[in-house]
Amino acid sequence: MRIVFMGTPTFSVPVLDALVAAGHEVACVYTQPPRPAGRGKKDRPGPVHARAEALGLPVRHPISLKGDAERAAFAALGADIAVVVAYGLILPQAVLDAPVRGCLNIHASLLPRWRGAAPIHRAIIEGDAETGVCIMGMEAGLDTGPVLLCEKTPIGAVETTGDLHDRLSGMGARLIVDALERLDDLRPVPQPEAGVSYAAKIDKAEARVDWTLSAVAVDRQIRGLSPFPGAWCEVAGERVKLLRSQVVMGSEARSVPGQVLEGFTIACGTGAVRIDQAQRSGRQPMAAEDVLRGLRLPAKLD
Repeated sequence: MRIVFMGTPTFSVPVLDALVAAGHEVACVYTQPPRPAGRGKKDRPGPVHARAEALGLPVRHPISLKGDAERAAFAALGADIAVVVAYGLILPQAVLDAPVRGCLNIHASLLPRWRGAAPIHRAIIEGDAETGVCIMGMEAGLDTGPVLLCEKTPIGAVETTGDLHDRLSGMGARLIVDALERLDDLRPVPQPEAGVSYAAKIDKAEARVDWTLSAVAVDRQIRGLSPFPGAWCEVAGERVKLLRSQVVMGSEARSVPGQVLEGFTIACGTGAVRIDQAQRSGRQPMAAEDVLRGLRLPAKLD
């Protein structure tokens, strides 16, 4: 099929690769404009932009698709279908209507649960037992379109957003190729009204750990915000990111929230959390025991 691909971050790259490997003609890649990055704050193309150029594909990065000229340029591509995954711009109705077979979106949740910007983070933070990927026909509403294909996967007990991100990216790549092969045989199923929830964009204000919460809630926060933006606590005035953790039970029964029990195990409102990986300011992520070789924990963390 003749495809317009629309995506921006690392999550989208395996999908682009899968479409090319499957023999589809990618007429154009749409992605977000280059952004300032690095110490010099020079404009740097995003992951999809860089990958598309490496594959020799034409790239466009408009700041908006609302203008008549951009809509006309999109329509002139004569696409059979558009595949959208974490693009970052709202598609006007004229763009949604331009491809002959419409636009398909790859969404990393079990719709209608976790529509919106941060479905992977929210699934872990809220303690969902499973998640998955949906291939959805796009319409004007926010992730409200009918579902063509869906695949579920359990969320591991120590899995982070980063871990799950990579698994779901690969799953989405495989699923969209399957959907395009079977497109004529798939029947779009409208999303049910019951069970709708919205995955609001992660606010950095959510990232400081509150040790008075239960160990289960703290563990979910740490894993759900890892690697970005990273849940954190303060140790001797230094902000330390907590990247991997597990819930543990034991001698914390008579402890106060924030008390350091043994190694990097911290008492919570109920139960305790063992930190398995952390990152000091300006340094790389390290196993907890390596962090503790150069960082002395106080008796209690705030």
